[in-house]
Amino acid sequence: MLALAGALAGAIALGACSDEPPPVEKVEGVVPGLTISNARMMLAPVEGNPAAVYFDATYEGERGISISGAEVAGAANATVHDMMEYNFEMTMAEAGPIAITNGSELNFEPGALHIMAFEPSADLQPGGKAEVTLKISGGARHKFQADILAAGDER
Repeated sequence: MLALAGALAGAIALGACSDEPPPVEKVEGVVPGLTISNARMMLAPVEGNPAAVYFDATYEGERGISISGAEVAGAANATVHDMMEYNFEMTMAEAGPIAITNGSELNFEPGALHIMAFEPSADLQPGGKAEVTLKISGGARHKFQADILAAGDER
């Protein structure tokens, strides 16, 4: 009996010295390692016109991921846009999947990557919050809140 107790104590001690990190608890609507800051939705000057969502993202995950789309609660639909050259002119168009790896920093800002929220609801008013969801290739989703700003507010 004493030998069995000693063997169990040794096994427990060895288990405590494992090099493997503890498992990350999965939270629905959160991609581990993806952090969103400075999130804001800019309403258009004309009610009903598309709104734009800007934010900063950092990623400290173990494996690479791709942002494949977006949703904004209270908008008919939303797409990730980027500026690109077409026919020797800069134009805004829907972005393809955006690959990010450990250490990546992305800025969704005017004149660059951003989310367009089409047909925003009248419920989305300055001073409120909008729920934004990033769609990740493979089916994961990352939700965050964006401050809603009026068209003339500082971006």
